[in-house]
Order: sequence, then C-alpha cells, then structure tokens
Amino acid sequence: MIYLWLAPALAFLSFVLTAALRRYALSRSIIDIPNARSSHTIPTPRGGGVAIVVTFLIALPALGFFGLFPWQDLLAIGGSGAIVAVIGFMDDHGHIAARWRLLGHFAASIWALAWLGGLPPIEFFGTSLNLAWIGNCLAVVYLVWLLNLYNFMDGIDGIASIEALSACIGACLLYWLSGASTLIWGPLAMALAVIGFLIWNFPPARIFMGDAGSGFLGIALGALSLQAAWVSSDLLWAWLILLGVFIVDATFTLIRRLLRGDKVYEAHRSHAYQFASRHYGKHLPVTLAVGAINIFWLLPIAYCVTQLGLDGAWGVVIAYAPLIVLATKFHAGELEAPVPT
Repeated sequence: MIYLWLAPALAFLSFVLTAALRRYALSRSIIDIPNARSSHTIPTPRGGGVAIVVTFLIALPALGFFGLFPWQDLLAIGGSGAIVAVIGFMDDHGHIAARWRLLGHFAASIWALAWLGGLPPIEFFGTSLNLAWIGNCLAVVYLVWLLNLYNFMDGIDGIASIEALSACIGACLLYWLSGASTLIWGPLAMALAVIGFLIWNFPPARIFMGDAGSGFLGIALGALSLQAAWVSSDLLWAWLILLGVFIVDATFTLIRRLLRGDKVYEAHRSHAYQFASRHYGKHLPVTLAVGAINIFWLLPIAYCVTQLGLDGAWGVVIAYAPLIVLATKFHAGELEAPVPT
C-alpha cells in the first residue's frame, strides 16, 4: 500500500537530498556569511530548501498517478512552486534585481490561480462574497505576499520549517475532521518533505533554507489554502489562522517600516522573531515558541472555525489579536538600537 512507504520514503529522500546539498554548498562556497543584518554568527551553507522543493515535486506526480491528488491542482501548485524555486535558486547563486523577482512571483501566482479556477465565494462575517475578478486580483496579491513574507521570516534556525510543518499537520487534522480527507495528501507530502530538511535545519542549523526553499513554501502553502477554499470557505480561514505567526509578524513589520519611510526591499533584522532571538541570546527558544503558539493557540481556534461554527473572519481576529500584542512587545518594525562603539 502507498500509505506504508510514502511517509518514510519522502522524509528519507528529503534528508538525503539536504545532506547532498550541504556538501554541494560547501564545495561551491555558497555560504551565508554573518553581517550586521544577520541573526546568526557562524558562516553556514545555504540552499538546503531545494531538498523540500525536489521531494515535494516528486511526490505530486506520484500522488496524481495513484489518484490521490487532482492533476489540475498538481499543475497549479507544482508549476507555481517550481517557478518561484527556480527564481530563488538563481538568486541564491547570484543576484536577481528585485523588480524581476517580483515579476516572476506575480507570473507564478497567476499561473497557480488560473489552474485552481480563481478565488471561490468566501464567507465573510456571515455574508457570502463573490468578488469575481477583484477577488482573483486579491488572491494573486495574497500569494505574492505569502511567498515573500515566508522569505522574510526565514531568518533564524528552524523557524520556517517549524511553521510549515505545524501548519501542514494542523491542516491535515482539520481536513480529516471536516470530512475533506481527499485534501490531506498535499499538506501531508509537504510536511514529510520538510521533516527531512528540518533534521539539518533545527537549531543550531547546519544548513539554511535559502530563497528557493522559503519562496517555494510560501506560494505552495498559499496555493494549498486556495485549493481548500473550493471545498469550504472555513478551511481557507483555517489556513490563515494556522499561518498567523508569520502573517502578523511580517505584515506588522512591513507596515511600520513603510510608515517610517524605509526602503522595504533592503535586508533588515527588525522582525519580532529577530528581536526575540537577540533578547534570549539563541534561536531555539523562539523557534520552539512559534511551534507552541501554532499548536496550542492557533490550531484550537482553527478547529473552532471548522468544527464548532465560529465565523472564520472572527476566528482570524481572535487568533491575531495576541500575536499583534507580541509583535508590539518584541518591537516588530522598530529600528534596532545601535551597537555601542
């Protein structure tokens, strides 16, 4: 049975590919050298997220072959993810101007939305909204923002992996409880691909994810959430809740920097999680805290939305409120105090 060998095979493949990519990065000097905007202090190879990309893209056709994943959704999620991963891989190995990266991100997002069939009607505070082409435009912006914020939030050891793993496992649980078990295979395959990489990326990380992996995770998770929206609007709200830590920190930080007049495309380390990691002097407590928030706060609220009738929009408000407080407490978007000389 496919159920018996899929999980260990995907996790092992990701683990082995990450090891190979680490050797490749070391041999080619693809190293993240610490600088004033870094959250790490030791030179570390990067680009290991390609293992997640390759593992997931191998899993999708296998799932399609066994009839476990619709081919149209496969083309949407796999195709858009591959485009973003290639852009990220090229940027990891050199540099691509921000405007060209953004153009590629919009192209990938439009591709995903076209194959998914656009944005379905969404329940919003008890009202069904069919936004038609406006909704499709908003969905494209949502995907572009999600893939970029995932890149922004991949700044300390293990945090992007833990976020993806907990969100995907949470989504699988909610799908099963909601009777939407046919949707489980996408996030399950993603979770397994992430586990193999996380073994190498867990604090202290022996390899970083890189833009190829973080951007891929962002758009793939976004596309999975839109896939779920066609089954139930509540499931889309559940995804927004499960990804709340990253969405709130990145968006809150961006807004503060925009209001201050910063060049938002420049590298910085003013996210709440970065301030928190410097406050505690290490990455592990912050990464574990993100996992704990996802499991013990966000997942129960998403459960209330999908199982107990809580309005999805209200669920987001309830879920995000304390996250905004945390973002404020840890100075998200504020200028870092200068280092004394």
